[in-house]
Amino acid sequence: MERHRAEPRPGWEKIVEGQGMVYGIPGRGPDGGPRPYWDESVHYTFAMDEVLSLEADVEVVHSMCLDAVEQVVTTERFRDFAIPEYAWEAVAASWRRSDPHVYGRFDLRYDGSGPAKLLEYNADTPTTLLEASILQWYWLKDTHEGDDQWNSLHEKLVERWSEIRARLPGDAVHFTWSNGDPTGEDHVTVGYLQETAAEAGLATIGLAIEDIGWDASLDRFVDLEEGFVNAVFKLYPWEWALTDDFGKHVLRSLPETLWMEPLWKCILSNKAILAVLWEMYPGHPNLLPAYLDDPGLLTEYVRKPRLGREGGNISIVSPGSETQTGGVYGEEGFVYQLFAPLPEFDGYRPALGAWIVGDTAAGLGIRETVGLVTDDGAAFVPHRIPGGTS
Repeated sequence: MERHRAEPRPGWEKIVEGQGMVYGIPGRGPDGGPRPYWDESVHYTFAMDEVLSLEADVEVVHSMCLDAVEQVVTTERFRDFAIPEYAWEAVAASWRRSDPHVYGRFDLRYDGSGPAKLLEYNADTPTTLLEASILQWYWLKDTHEGDDQWNSLHEKLVERWSEIRARLPGDAVHFTWSNGDPTGEDHVTVGYLQETAAEAGLATIGLAIEDIGWDASLDRFVDLEEGFVNAVFKLYPWEWALTDDFGKHVLRSLPETLWMEPLWKCILSNKAILAVLWEMYPGHPNLLPAYLDDPGLLTEYVRKPRLGREGGNISIVSPGSETQTGGVYGEEGFVYQLFAPLPEFDGYRPALGAWIVGDTAAGLGIRETVGLVTDDGAAFVPHRIPGGTS
């Protein structure tokens, strides 16, 4: 694993915009100044054996996560995950039905010298998908034609939609985003996923989640054309949905309306899963010690809100220093995880975002930051495997 500098492609801004990246809130450089969110002036290289090792790590961790969901459901540990009591039965039923899942992103600490360590699992509404799947692939083709990349995301997404197609009720899948996202990233991510589903032969309809209506007389969700909403892909967090009347209607709609990612993913998208994994697999080489609500014997730790996002409300405690970030999270409680700082390359710290599609490792995206917390100031940078063969 190495970091390299290179000249960006002439006109790269127009290139990535044409490939769909119409958002791009700047990242932050070491002096606090703006840095392009998509930054192809740098990239990382990996040896093929490193990538094969990472793939194996991701699939092992994914398997352990599924075992952890089974344990949480069987022992009814929903309170540890701050899941409203009225939703417990529906979450368990979603898991027992094996409601189909599509994808997720593991955030990993990796420096090339040992097993990857799980930092957290973005299991419900992971973003940076377009960057990882499309943008960096075309960057590779334009700049390093003979090299490879850990990136089969597009093909695996199309394949996954084909696999679950027979399980989807109705004739079409509604792909929804929230109008509450000012950046447009959610809309672009959903639009890309809609394209992969259409490529798999599914009929698709795109609309804002705020435009889904509830027909009380029919006890069904309907779209703007008054058509039944039978299968929905949403990029709207379960923890938000389950706090309002919309979420109560969602539970009433199951299983006649199928939601993706499925309701059982609210267990995996909660950082309490880190503590459950450590309980189940203490000392596992891909895990960091983690505990619910107090640090236990840890003297260096990261305190994370169970339902935090974009690095909000993080506290890092280590000998002689403490780092805190602001935000609106934490009311639901915290998880304490051993502090394992990201490796540093040229003053930057990369977090690896390893993708899983279905049950298969599918690709890698890298976000760099100058600080200890990967937050909304991180930049996305591409990667390659020198001399690799697809």
